Amino acid sequence: MKKVLLLMSGGVDSSYCAYLLQKQGFSVYGIYLKLHDKEEKHNYYLQNIQKCAQVLNFPYEIIDERELFKKAVYDYFIESYKQGLTPNPCAMCNPFVKFGIAFTLADKLGCDYVATGHYAQIKEGKIAQAVDNTKDQSYFLFGVKQEWIARILFPLGDKKKEDIKPIALKELPWLGTLETYKDSQEICFVENSYIDVLNKHYNTQQMGDVLDEQGNKIGTHKGYMQYTIGKRKGFTIKGALTPHYVLKINPANNTLVVGSKESLATSEIKALNFSLPKEFFVNHRPLDCEVKVRYKSHKIQATIELDSKDNQEFIIAKLKEPAYGVASGQALVIYEQDKVLGGGFIV
Repeated sequence: MKKVLLLMSGGVDSSYCAYLLQKQGFSVYGIYLKLHDKEEKHNYYLQNIQKCAQVLNFPYEIIDERELFKKAVYDYFIESYKQGLTPNPCAMCNPFVKFGIAFTLADKLGCDYVATGHYAQIKEGKIAQAVDNTKDQSYFLFGVKQEWIARILFPLGDKKKEDIKPIALKELPWLGTLETYKDSQEICFVENSYIDVLNKHYNTQQMGDVLDEQGNKIGTHKGYMQYTIGKRKGFTIKGALTPHYVLKINPANNTLVVGSKESLATSEIKALNFSLPKEFFVNHRPLDCEVKVRYKSHKIQATIELDSKDNQEFIIAKLKEPAYGVASGQALVIYEQDKVLGGGFIV
């Protein structure tokens, strides 16, 4: 019997994964990662995992990796906003924390596979988009190591999110009811707003100047960390008759540059390469593909080239249509149809 290590969150999705994997003939070993200090959250989800493991009769363990998570994800999140960037903590967490821990333990325990409740698929040896486009998480998985992919299982990738809860609660009635079960949050350590997290480390309430594209002062803002590229509210502009959008964030002097929506348009994006292999660039020809610049954005046709400078490799994406609100720090993810080729972090 093949053995699979299942990353469990304590939600309906990962509990249902355990059930599906057992039905497919796998021996399941569950792990729950303690990655933050929200003990109330941990207790809630661990009760669910304990019940799931008891009813389905599989072993599980709790792994405390808060120190690793703080260094690899939380500190990066905090520092990114300080630098005026828009971080992508989930894209960092998957390769450096979740899958890294899971495969280390899987090898130690002799597990053939690692499974998660992500909405994604594996196709032709690559991460691919889920059947449910509204919940697809392939964007956040672009950094997963290529050598891991052959051993990854995504039991929910071919299913619709809206169908899973009713089926799961029918097959596993001990889970509770739709009304009482919480959905997991996008960023596990953020309760309400990322500003609440930043306020523990910085004074984010520092008034600053709003500038136009020529550098003229035209208004004021509440503190640069409270803004991301493309935001159009939360600052004051004297006599504004049309909407203004954040075009640039200057941490050094606590200023924002704002302008029209047209000024947000970008036709070329540069990203520090993280996981796009050189093998796609045969004879140095540009790669024709699609890209996503944010989790919720649609894919855009583009041509991709690689460029090296100062011992760093960059992805240069030339877009066939403009993208709006492209933020430094976010992920540029490269797709071939529904398959993820790799990506990097926008500079």
